[in-house]
Amino acid sequence: MAIVIAGMGFFTDAYDLFCIALVTKLIGRIYYTDPTSKEPGALPPNVSAAVNGVALCGTLAGQLFFGWLGDKLGRKSVYGFTLILMVLCSIASGLSFGESPKALIGTLCFFRFWPGFGVDGDYPLSATIMSEYANKKTRGAFIAAVFAMQGFGILFGTIVAFAVSAAFRNAYPASAYYVDAKASLVPQADYVWRIILMFGTIPAALTYYWRLKMPETARYTVLIARNTKQAAADMSKVLKKEIEEGQDERQVVFAGDTWGLFSRQFMQRHGLHLLATTSTWFLLDIAFYIQNLFQKDIFSKVGWIPPARTMNALEELNRISARRR
Repeated sequence: MAIVIAGMGFFTDAYDLFCIALVTKLIGRIYYTDPTSKEPGALPPNVSAAVNGVALCGTLAGQLFFGWLGDKLGRKSVYGFTLILMVLCSIASGLSFGESPKALIGTLCFFRFWPGFGVDGDYPLSATIMSEYANKKTRGAFIAAVFAMQGFGILFGTIVAFAVSAAFRNAYPASAYYVDAKASLVPQADYVWRIILMFGTIPAALTYYWRLKMPETARYTVLIARNTKQAAADMSKVLKKEIEEGQDERQVVFAGDTWGLFSRQFMQRHGLHLLATTSTWFLLDIAFYIQNLFQKDIFSKVGWIPPARTMNALEELNRISARRR
């Protein structure tokens, strides 16, 4: 159950972060198309960078803030709050409004920042909760299973985009842009990108009840909250068997490291581990995030999808989703 709950956090995180990459071309067509031009509209480079990257700015702030807050208030309480933030702001991003393209993009970027803020609060908490629930023998496999849900979240996003675009394309047929520029963009296309952005709230909301029922991790309760009695009660719920506290709470000697993250003791013992871990994650994420956020542009450049002017707006989104799958 812990794997499923934490894994759905990663699933939702990946969906919310990368579904925007599927719909930016559609947004560009809707709000930046000039019918007199030979080519359909597209987001200007600076606008495209802002729309794609603003959520990542939120993730940087979110992981630092919620990581710190999770150590102060406990994993369980903060874990539920990050989920609420992701759900509400994902809905809000789908309801973005504005009288002009500039105003709408500004609203969208504002609401895309906050799901990113919640996503990277959820990201470290999911990994931490899973590692603290697992023992040494199973920890690697359990954390790998949780991280693997990222891939399923990306896949789910492409399936949703493919299904929604196909449904609207069949319901509202349109000609290619080079045939009739105005007719290639049906008014109902504006609903498509909004539905895709908001759809990620469904798997997140389904896990909210189970997050509330999930007890605090015993390692946090013992080592940080210093409450062995509560830790024993929580683990009794998890293991569904009675666990008796071995000694009086006041007599427990908390052996272990109590120095801070940036202290000399920590750097001497774990500095090399920290450097190796962070540097490899950094190099991985450069390729991982760039590929997923700008994959649609690669498809166009290498000719895996036809030129934009030979398709209508919904057909282009449908083909991008099909290629990404």
